[in-house]
This record gives sequence, structure tokens and C-alpha cells, in this order.
Amino acid sequence: MKNLLKLLKNYKKELIFGPFFKLLEAIFELIVPIVMAKIIDNGIGSRNSSYVIKMSGLIVLLGVCGLCFALTCQYLAAKCAYGFGTELRTALFKHINSLSCSSIDKIGTSSLVNRLTNDTNTVQNGVNMFIRLAVRAPFLVIGAAVMAVTIDMKLSVIFFIVAPIISAVIFLIMRKTIPMYKKNKQYLDRASTLTREGLEGARVIRAFSRQQEEINKFKDASDDISSCSIAVGKISAVLNPVAFMVMNLGIVAVIWFGGKRIDTGGLTQGELTAFTNYMTQILLALVVLANLIVIFTKAFASANRISEVFALAPEERGEISVLGNSCENFIEFKNVSFAYEDAGDYSIKNVSFTVKRGEMLGIIGGTGCGKTTLANLIPCFYRASEGNVSVSGVDVNNIAPELLRKRIGTVPQKAVLFTGTIRQNMQWQKANATDEEIVSALKTAQAWEFVSQMPDGLDTIISQGGKNFSGGQKQRITIARALVGEPDIVILDDSTSALDYKTDLAFRQSLRTELPNTTIIMISQRTTSLKDADKIIVMDDGEAVGIGKHEELIENCEVYSEIYLSQMNQKEGTANG
Repeated sequence: MKNLLKLLKNYKKELIFGPFFKLLEAIFELIVPIVMAKIIDNGIGSRNSSYVIKMSGLIVLLGVCGLCFALTCQYLAAKCAYGFGTELRTALFKHINSLSCSSIDKIGTSSLVNRLTNDTNTVQNGVNMFIRLAVRAPFLVIGAAVMAVTIDMKLSVIFFIVAPIISAVIFLIMRKTIPMYKKNKQYLDRASTLTREGLEGARVIRAFSRQQEEINKFKDASDDISSCSIAVGKISAVLNPVAFMVMNLGIVAVIWFGGKRIDTGGLTQGELTAFTNYMTQILLALVVLANLIVIFTKAFASANRISEVFALAPEERGEISVLGNSCENFIEFKNVSFAYEDAGDYSIKNVSFTVKRGEMLGIIGGTGCGKTTLANLIPCFYRASEGNVSVSGVDVNNIAPELLRKRIGTVPQKAVLFTGTIRQNMQWQKANATDEEIVSALKTAQAWEFVSQMPDGLDTIISQGGKNFSGGQKQRITIARALVGEPDIVILDDSTSALDYKTDLAFRQSLRTELPNTTIIMISQRTTSLKDADKIIVMDDGEAVGIGKHEELIENCEVYSEIYLSQMNQKEGTANG
């Protein structure tokens, strides 16, 4: 919560003067019933039209001044709330980008999106309402009560009976609805997750004709949100009718007993009117206060969810900002084991190997055997649970992440392109990359052939997620993006799966020729893609069951031999001939 309050330090003036102007408006509002009482008693009672006109003008003046104060408060509240909301979103987005992959996995992408959008809006609205109503509503209740007591002490007893009844109703409703608001946030997270999965996997859903099943799942999630919201709405709907019923009965009691007080001369008609107005102001303020509590409850629930993100520690940062190139073993794993948070077992178990500069390391194995996890330890996306991972002789945990990842070109398992031009996407690895460097990388990745044929060339627009390119084209552009600037290490995580064997072979040959000093980490399901690697690691259930060259592993590693034999056929042999 402290992280959120810190963001309000730039809006101290608005936080002070906003409620102050609202307080002035409330003071003027409390004066109006007194003026009305004087008009009735001194003007209408004595038929003094000039006095009525004069005092009516005073009411108009009070109203105009109150309006000016209210508008000023609204402006200050909007400036503070929306400025705070903007800074909160920016700070939250910045913090999310500083988190480790483990921390992001812990909360989940859909929940983070909800917290970055819905929850920040709710907190922003809470700040807005705090400035506008947090001072006004309580002040009106207290001020009107004091004014009512000054008019007639005996008649004020009615207020002190009615107010606790309404307060009790408010308390019971709040007690019931507050937990439901928190539960509704969880339902929203669930719906967001299904929405994200449904939109990203639309083609898969259609391929398996699962549209109706997914629609039903989303309908169930939406029904949960609807049911919870309706339940809250039904309970909250009781508030106004009950409050107004009690309030009107209180007013009836005021008029009844007030009328008797007028008959005995203990009260004037104007004072009774003023007392009734104060009674109405008090009870309306209590209703506003109840609604304010609802808004604050939602805001605090959202603030806690946002605070949970801020409470996650940023990714640990090493301090070494310079790496040499003289180390014999450029990449080295020493007895490395890794387990995901809350996982029951290790995903990587006691793996050790070395890779020299300019060598190609292949990683192969069955699905879920730890290939990607192993590669993710090199750029320190995840930190080894046990053992040591070093690059250029330095533990990756001690290297500044920016320096480490600047020297590593990563091609993820799923080709990810961003909205913009091809040139803009290609400049992610090196911001000032020239067109010559970009074209060279595209040629190495076997992508220049189709990019050069496009009317706009490097200025071709990439739609969201690269939807205007085929799977193979996206993979090749993604590979080229990682090659720009000739990084020291290139990690290819099964990034040639959409390429045909001929293109795959041409890419590997070009990679050897164009980037002879770059260390290549290639994860693949194809033994043919790795047969020329200087070293191949065979993974099985998180363990390295074989390390060596292609020929050695065929002879000595049963797992690799089985994979190779299962894949061998005449077509593959021809493609690699």
C-alpha cells in the first residue's frame, strides 16, 4: 500500500485544497436551511416581500458560491485522481517488466492484465471519490446534527433514534457485500484467462471443433461474475429503500411532534422547516456515506491486489558490467539442478557440460524433458536452484541482466512479432542497426527471399502477432531479429520446426558461414538439424543421459538412437544429402 501512497506525493495541493473547497460547499449548504427559516418566519410570516426577495437572493448567492466551490473541487479531484492513475499504471507496468519470469508465472498474465487495467481504474475512482465526498459526507452528518440540536434539543432525539437505525442497516449490508466484491475480482481473473486462451488459440479451437465447449466454459465464468454481481446488487438495493423509508418515517415524526411544539410556542414554522431540511441532509449524507464505503471497499480490494504485485521483488541484478572473451569454456554448467516454484520435483537434475566460443550445442529429447528450461538458465530468465551456470567464466547471477542478454540472441519456441514494420522488429536486438545489417541477418535466416519481394520491403507492416505472415515466415523473421548485431550467443528454441528440410539445411549452413564466432545453442526435435553440432545433449526426464557428437550418440546413447531411427526415412535422407 505504501507504494501506492507514494504516488500521491505530487498531488499534495489537490489533496488539501480539493476537500477544503468541498468543505466550503458543505458549509454553504448548511446555511441555506437557516436562511429559509428566516424567510418563513420574518418574511412570509410578516408578509415582508422585500425581505423575502433579499433573502432569496442570498440563497441564490449561496448556491452560486457552492457551485463554484464544487466545480473547483471537481477539477482538483479529477487532476489528482487521473494524474495518480496515470502514474500508478506507469509504475505498475515498469515494475512488472522488472520482475523475474518466476514472479510473473506466480501471478499469471491474465491476472496482471486485470490489475493493470481494472484494478488501477478502481483505485483511481477511489481517490476521486475520497477528495469529493470523504470530507463532505461526514461533515454534513455532524454539521447538520449540530445545527438541528441548536434549533431544538428535544426534537433532535428523533434524529438520534433514526440515525443509528440507518447506520445499522448500512453496517449489515456492508458486512455482507464486502467479501463478495473480493470474490468477484477472482471471477474476473478467471474470465480474463479464458478470454486470452480463447483468442490466442482460436485456430486450435476451430481445428478440434471445440468452439461450443469453449463458449460453454466462458459462459460459466461469465455466469459466475453475473451471479456474484447480481447477488451484491440485490443486497445493496435494499439500502436506499430501507434508508429512505426510515428517513421518511423520521420526517413524519419530526412534523408530528414539531407541529405540537409549534402549537405550544416552543418552535416556529421556519425552524421546523429548517429542522426537516437538516434531517433530510443528515440521512441523505448517511446514504452517500454508505455508497462511499462501497467505493472504498472496492478500491482497497484493488489496491491490495496491486500491492501484491509491488510486493514481488524485482529480478535480482548482478553488478558485473564487463565480460571478457578469453575464457576457454564460453558457456559452462556445473552440477546444475532447477525446480520451478511450487513444483513437486526438479525439472533439471545435475547437468554439467561446457561449450567453447564458436561451437554449436544441440539439445534434444522428448516433450517436457527440460530442453527449454535448460536453455532459459543461460540468459538467466530463471536462476539455477543448485549448481552454477557461467558465461565467459562469470556466474550469470553476477552479470548485469542488460549486459548478459545484450550478448545473447534468443529465439523463443513460439515466434513472437510485434506490431510495426519489419525494420522496427529487426532493431530490437540492436536499436541502431543499419539496413545492411538487417538484410544480412534476413539472408542468414533465409527470410530475405520473401521480404525482398514484398512491395514495401523492410517497411512492410506486421499486424498484431504477425497474423499477416505464415508460420515459417514468422519463424525466419524471429530468427533474423536475434541475429542482428552478431551476438556472442544465439539460442534457437525449436525455432526451425515450421521450416522444410531444405530451408532448415540452408539456414544451418549459412549460420556456420556468416557467424563463425557465435556460439549456437540449438534445441530441436530433429536429429537431422543437430547432426553437424559440435556437441549434443540428450535430455530425458530432466537428466542429461548422453553428451557427445551425432555419431557417438548413435552408438552409445539408447535414447538418441531411438529418436534418430524413428525419424529416419528416405525423404529426410534426400533432404540432407
